[in-house]
Order: sequence, then structure tokens, then C-alpha cells
Amino acid sequence: MLIALHKPYGVLSQFTPEPGSRWRTLAEFKLPPKVYALGRLDADSEGLLLFSDELGLNSRLLDPDAAHRREYWVQVEGIPSVEALAQLARGVKIGDYTTRPCTIRRLEPVPVILPRDPPIRVRKTIPDCWLTLELIEGKNRQVRHMTAAIGHPTLRLMRRRMGQFSLGDLPAGQWRELTAVERAAVFA
Repeated sequence: MLIALHKPYGVLSQFTPEPGSRWRTLAEFKLPPKVYALGRLDADSEGLLLFSDELGLNSRLLDPDAAHRREYWVQVEGIPSVEALAQLARGVKIGDYTTRPCTIRRLEPVPVILPRDPPIRVRKTIPDCWLTLELIEGKNRQVRHMTAAIGHPTLRLMRRRMGQFSLGDLPAGQWRELTAVERAAVFA
């Protein structure tokens, strides 16, 4: 079984709460028993989160050597220059690690995305823009660290695609089981 959930903002990618945490958990979405998340999204990130009851899919999807692509839409503070985007594409140093090359471009026109609750921080004098990043790796808070490394902090982050399977118009907080064709697209 392979399930797609549109994880909303403010939800941990786990079923049990952290002691003293203000974040919600996956338990409230009433997923089928014995499924586990394939990868993670931080509580302050949104978008596509896959679940399965099949062992071994995690490494098949998430091992960087498998070069399995994941697409993120990122709203950043400011407007990155062409040079800054090229730097991201080549790889940036985050801590003691240099990210692998990725594909990046500005999203134009700006996608129509429902507002987040709570809304992002808005500054009247600083513009923002949306980028799309396609990665084959996923270190902890990597996209946020990458955009910060070029001087453009992440305001909002959404995973939109894994392999060739896109989140599409699945509403936030909803999940559904994937068809055989969609499942194949995940692993494409």
C-alpha cells in the first residue's frame, strides 16, 4: 500500500507527540494501521508525505545514490540574483556538508497557493518570491539551510513532487491511496 498525505503546517512527521510539544501529530489523520512515513517533513513544512506498509521503500526512495528526485516550492525573503541561484544549483556549504547539485528556478508566474494558517511573516519593504528546487537528497532542514546560505531565508516550504508523482490538488490534511499508475510514477 502506498498513501499520499498533504501534510499541513504544524504537524510533526510522527504518530506520537513529543513531550511538551505544541505541534500536532500524524495520529489525527486516521491513516491505516501499520503504515510508516517514507521520509519526513519538518513541522513548519507542508506538502507531499508518502506512507507505506512495505519494508524497504524508505531506502529505495531516499538514498541519494538512487538519485530519486524530490521537488520543493520555496517562498523566500528577497529576490535571489541569477548568481545566487547558480550557486544553489552547484551546491552550497551547510555546516560541514556541501549539498549536491540541484535544479533550481524562479516560479513564474507565482503559483496559486492557499494561505497558510498561521500566515507567513510579511515585511512591507522586503519583497519575496517563489522558487522550485529539485533535489536528490534530503538532509535535516536542508532546503531552509540552502536558501539561508545565499542570504534568502525560507518563509514557506512545500514538497510538491516525488519522482513523477505530484501532490496535485489534494487538500491539506487529506490523504488517499495511490493507484498502480501513480505508484509507478513515484518510483520513476
